[in-house]
Amino acid sequence: MTVSLHLPQGAQRLLNAPVTHLIGGVHVASESGATFPTINPSTTDVLAQVADGTAEDVDLAVAAARRAIAGPWKDLTPGERSKILWRIADLIEQHAEDFAVLEALDTGKSVTMARLVDVPLVVEWFRYFAGWPTKLVGESIPVTAPASPGKYLAYTCREPVGVVGAIIAWNFPLLLVSWKLAPALAAGNTVVLKPAEQTPLTAALFGQLIQEAGIPDGVVNIVQGTGESVGAALVAHPGVDKISFTGSTEVGKLIVHASADNLKKVTLELGGKSPNIIFADADLEAAIPGAANAIFFNQGEACTAASRLFVHADVYDQVVAGIAKIARHIKIGDSLDPDALIGPVVSSEQLDRVLGYLKAAEEEGARVVAGGGRHGDTGYFVEPTILVDTRPGMKVVDEEIFGPVLTVQRFETTEEVIEAANDTSYGLAAGIWTQDLSLAHKVAAELRAGSVWVNSYNVLDPALPFGGYKQSGWGREHGAAVFDSYTETKTVVVPHQ
Repeated sequence: MTVSLHLPQGAQRLLNAPVTHLIGGVHVASESGATFPTINPSTTDVLAQVADGTAEDVDLAVAAARRAIAGPWKDLTPGERSKILWRIADLIEQHAEDFAVLEALDTGKSVTMARLVDVPLVVEWFRYFAGWPTKLVGESIPVTAPASPGKYLAYTCREPVGVVGAIIAWNFPLLLVSWKLAPALAAGNTVVLKPAEQTPLTAALFGQLIQEAGIPDGVVNIVQGTGESVGAALVAHPGVDKISFTGSTEVGKLIVHASADNLKKVTLELGGKSPNIIFADADLEAAIPGAANAIFFNQGEACTAASRLFVHADVYDQVVAGIAKIARHIKIGDSLDPDALIGPVVSSEQLDRVLGYLKAAEEEGARVVAGGGRHGDTGYFVEPTILVDTRPGMKVVDEEIFGPVLTVQRFETTEEVIEAANDTSYGLAAGIWTQDLSLAHKVAAELRAGSVWVNSYNVLDPALPFGGYKQSGWGREHGAAVFDSYTETKTVVVPHQ
């Protein structure tokens, strides 16, 4: 259906036409002709009809990507790739309001947050990685082993892996496009992107703009559809050299099994159940709002969400009261309300999931001090919720909820809280709040997490490696570390004549 909201021109134009795939530089419907609706989680209205991809569409996209990597993309110089990435950043910046509004409509996130966080970070990511194509260098290595007598010139070079299948989650769909595509393209790869079926819109707009930036046909292909059809076909496809996936740990395990037959490279950024620790000496004027933001930002739909809060007994009551006050006063509203900080969760399925955890928490003896249920009866809104009297073994403590739900536990000693914080199958992120930097360094060294923030939370930068320990994933995104995943290192040895 046509959305009747007053929207920026680019966003309205996208919604007024069927959302298609991008394959070989052409915007096309699915080979089957099938479509599916994408829903506004604030209102449950249909936003647009989206091409419903199948394995046949994946075959066409992979073939286009393979042609491009053997042809026009391979022939561009690193400097030319840099300029294209920079132009992509410029175009996203020019269409920032279109992207922010579409992201808010599709995901349920606050349009204010999309304007201030999501879109500016996407621009920053592409500009950062625009500097990398000319920096991916090899090295010369002396050969001295006695088993190789004589003199040799030995050197390494870095080459693209090939065709990358990028599968992204629904919580930060545009930002995740930049996380996957910016380094993959900088390294000279081509890409088949599968957006989350819940949030296809900003990827579709991105696909329209990249051609204007000068991306050759087939370098970036976008196939819309479900994980069961498009995602599974992409993972199993013999023409795909690497899968980069962001999503749940459960799906990540399926991808590993499906990739085993042809041993394609896999990087995984998966779930989290991140601990946030407030020590007795913490600056509570910073720690209390910091802890609230660490869980309620983006409705708690963040893999790094600090959903397990550990508070020293000396300040426990003060911290709980402070966060509860914030939770009760956060404005909940339609994602396009500029004053609302919390919008709906992404779908009816996610609403049922979060409410199911709240019911389980009540049955297992947790006590609600703020929130605790659904907000309103239209849309998929959940109240910011704080649960106390929680303990390991409860579903809300052990399992990733992906909603605005905080569990709080009291601790007495540093050794006790380190053990409790690490008592999880996840290891993506953690937070520490203390004015004792020696203590902060000690605890950071002991926490089994890929990112540890001290007196802060969710500080992200394209130069900082990001990824998880344990079941939070394989490999690292961002910075120099990401190119270990997007390049092959070739060794060349030549004897001196």
